[in-house]
This record gives sequence, C-alpha cells and structure tokens, in this order.
Amino acid sequence: MVDIDKSKPVLVTGATGYVAGWIVKRLLEEGATVHAAVRDPGNAEKLRYLNEIAVGLPGTIRYFKADLLDEGSYAEAMAGCEVVFHTASPFFRDVKDAQTELVDPAVKGTRNVLETANRTESVRRVVVTSSCAAIYGDAADIATYPGQVMTEQCWNSSSSLDHNPYPYSKVLAEKEAWKIAEAQSRWKLVVINPGFVLGPAINPYGEGESFAVIRQMGGGPMKAGIPAIGIGVIDVRDLAEAHLRAGFLPEANGRNIIVAENTSLLDLAATLRPKFPRYPLPKSLLPKWLVWLVGPLADKSTTRKFISRNVGHPWKADNSKSVRELGMSYRPIAQTMQDMFQQIVDTGQIPVPKG
Repeated sequence: MVDIDKSKPVLVTGATGYVAGWIVKRLLEEGATVHAAVRDPGNAEKLRYLNEIAVGLPGTIRYFKADLLDEGSYAEAMAGCEVVFHTASPFFRDVKDAQTELVDPAVKGTRNVLETANRTESVRRVVVTSSCAAIYGDAADIATYPGQVMTEQCWNSSSSLDHNPYPYSKVLAEKEAWKIAEAQSRWKLVVINPGFVLGPAINPYGEGESFAVIRQMGGGPMKAGIPAIGIGVIDVRDLAEAHLRAGFLPEANGRNIIVAENTSLLDLAATLRPKFPRYPLPKSLLPKWLVWLVGPLADKSTTRKFISRNVGHPWKADNSKSVRELGMSYRPIAQTMQDMFQQIVDTGQIPVPKG
C-alpha cells in the first residue's frame, strides 16, 4: 500500500462537470493544488462557479486545456500529480449517434487519460468515475444476480449500442480502464460506481439527466403520475467525499458501489412534498400499460424494451463495501432532494405555482 503525498498537485478531468465540481471543492478545502482539466480555459463564464468556490479556501486551482478525444492533451495537466480523478464522460439519454456521442468519448477518453498516466512517472493512484450502469443495464438484470442484489462482482451484459447505449458506454470504458491498469504496476486503479447522482450543483444551471428528471418532476410534466421505476440514489456531495477517500486512503481498492438508498422515482417525489406542497409533484404511479403506450411517444429514448425491463422491477444494490472500506456514511435522500429542488426553485428553473 502506497501513501499518497497530499502536497503534490491533483488532476481532475472534466473539472466543470456536476460531480467534478464538488470533488474540486473538497480538494480545495483540504488545501490541495488542483489541476483542473477543461476544454476551454479561456471561457471565463464556464469557469465562473469554480472560481467562486475557490475564494477563501486554502487550496489553489490551476486550469489546463485538455480534451477527451485529443490524444496526449492531458500530459501537461498531469505532470507532477500523484492522484488523477478521471470524471469526464458524457451522460445523456437523448442522442442521435450513440457511438460518436457516448461510446467514443467514454472509451477513447479513458484510454487517453490512463495511457497518459502510464507516461507520467509521478502518478500513483487513478480514480475513475464509472457507474452502477456498468454493473447492470436494466432493473430486470438484477433479478438474475446472486441474492437479487448488485455487488461489485456483477457486470452489465445486457446493454448495447441499440439498447441502453449510455450504460454500454460505461461498461466499455470501465473494462478499458481495468485492462490498461492491469498491464502495468506503478499506479493503482480505484473505480467508483455511483447510482443516480442528485443534489445541488456548483453550477446551479446544471445540464444532464439528473437535472432534467427533477425539473420534470416538480415542473408539471409528471403531475398525472410517474412510472414505477426503481433507482439507487447518491448525493453528489457524498459522492465527492467517496472520490477523495478512493484517492487518498492507502487501502482503497477495486470497484466501489456508492449508493445511499435503494428507492424509486415516486418515493423521491414524496420527499419533496412536505417542503414544497404547492408544486405539481406526482402522487401516484402510472399503469405499466399506459407507460408502454405513451412512453416512446413522449421520449424516443424510452423504448418499449426499456419499459418492459425496468418499469415494475425492483432496484437493489449493496453499498456495504463503501461503508466498510471507504468509511462512507450517507446523508438522507430527503435532504439531497430538498437541497437540489430548492436550488432549482431559487434560480427560476421551474415556474412558481400560482395561488
């Protein structure tokens, strides 16, 4: 086991992202020098929120230009770093070309970052942000796993370019990471496998699926009801803490499921009702036949195969390794949801109910 020198700089890829923003904040709180890899270091507006959180914190942030698909572009940012946090990867369900929009950036980006680690003598630890999507593709898969629960030993084998392309990109990217890590012995790979990430963002105008779902949930489109979809949720702030522990604890190893609670979309909506009673939150489940009928019309990424294999199927993951080995404790999901929804309300991203 190697002790990491916390005085050395730390690289965070995709530093303006939802998860990365909180990792950067935690590192700055710890006094670290953060090498923030971004596509355009000259875009002041894009970097505004990171610069704001850096004020008054003991750490230092330095920006470097890098791109997932630009081979070797992380070399300057990685120079002198012992720990690399690779968080950069696209997360969108609505894509026109899954290969170029999801798979290529995920797989080639992982290869680009990890091959740069192979060429950077200072690197001792690489933490890759994977996903529970690399462990399962559809909730129906979980019924086939030992004990009908996801563990770090399980792999998603049901996703493809045509069915669940986002989980497919996460499987391929994580497998690529392990292949590269196992071919060398200087640095150690630790993988983080979060559930659905929720909670307030460093940049309050967040893009991506997490924000889209919560805006729909509180803005009216789901007021008639919500599909019976099980989900595992993690607060983005707890997820950032898990990354730091994966990066700096000598004993951190392997894959790590980071999930606070096995829950459902309807239960998530219910956590908001006590604090936001005026908003048109869903109160009931939509019948599966209705979801089957209208789901693909409302959202072309919601296919009938997705509906049949996810609606009405329980979702269960075992987070005990993260508690035991990373020392994680998780905040209540109600707090996560209310903090996130309050931020969305405060920034005017959903209409305030009349009356």
